[in-house]
Amino acid sequence: MKEVTKAVLQDAAKRLLFDMKDEEYDTLLNEFAIITKQLKLMDEIEGLDKVEPMSFPYIDDSFSLLREDEPVKEDEVNKEEMLENAKVFRDGQVKLPKVVN
Repeated sequence: MKEVTKAVLQDAAKRLLFDMKDEEYDTLLNEFAIITKQLKLMDEIEGLDKVEPMSFPYIDDSFSLLREDEPVKEDEVNKEEMLENAKVFRDGQVKLPKVVN
């Protein structure tokens, strides 16, 4: 695991366009130290390497929090009415604000 240092946190903050104070970096470093210590404790659990990882916590297929996809027929949808709900639209498409520089 890559060591978390102040320089690593500063680089991540810069990439995510965060502006942080020095004391916030110190607090974050302390939090990462606690998390790292807890993760190292997990290495001491016997037989952990023999456990198969789960990709979804519910093994039973009869229970799911996900809804079934229901296709919408084109004749049931009025595109002009849907576009009226958007603040800005152009050429039949919703225009969204830019989120990345």
